[in-house]
Amino acid sequence: MFSLDLLGKNALVAGSTQGIGLATAQILAHLGANCTLIARNEASLQTALKTLETDKGQQHQYLVADFTQPANVEAVVAQYVQNNTVHILINNSGGPAAGPVATATPEAFLQAFNQHLICNHILATLVLPGMKEAKYGRIINVISTSVKIPLKGLGVSNTIRGAVASWAKTLSGEVAQFGITVNNVLPGATATGRLSGIIDNKSAKSGLDKSAVEEEMLNEIPAARFALPEEIAAMIAFLASPAAAYVNGTSIPVDGGRTGSI
Repeated sequence: MFSLDLLGKNALVAGSTQGIGLATAQILAHLGANCTLIARNEASLQTALKTLETDKGQQHQYLVADFTQPANVEAVVAQYVQNNTVHILINNSGGPAAGPVATATPEAFLQAFNQHLICNHILATLVLPGMKEAKYGRIINVISTSVKIPLKGLGVSNTIRGAVASWAKTLSGEVAQFGITVNNVLPGATATGRLSGIIDNKSAKSGLDKSAVEEEMLNEIPAARFALPEEIAAMIAFLASPAAAYVNGTSIPVDGGRTGSI
């Protein structure tokens, strides 16, 4: 029987001081993984680290890096992998600002491209040698349901998320022979700071109260509620486990049934 046990596995979790990233680190640690958190705010990293379980002998640490600066991410993680094998990589970073695609600036696209696709690629290429040697690797990208159906008012995000999904699908075919899988988790509306920002933006542009905007969003979700970060993290944890060894190159919505495609 394949197991969900991650004891002895090392996970590098990006954007892990809050929201989905933090919930993911917490469930991976609960399953036995040693977690290395990576984000730009050291104080928040120190706080997050204290929430991770250590009862199975897990050893956790953190790295400080700014995902708006790909060269900084590369330098920090390149030094880290010299002495550490990463079995599980969680690519996760805050989404681009909302707004229509027609008025988006080239700079906005370039910034989002660097923060998401380029940083994802840098991290993947740095950890792949260790994964190949270990004959075990899980690269999981936290993206958006917009890779299935673009979301209104998120022009830059829709564009860049689609590019990341295509990159991941391509990579998945290249590394599967080494016991490495590459998958995407597509969160729906999830109760995080990102969702609060989207509601605020829609409220400001429409003139509707935030409660009215929230109600409109909930009406689009068959489950009639927003996801908890822990529910997204549970799918990520499954994909990170030995039990998901034959799941590769997929984009899996975790959205309460909102996405209107098969």
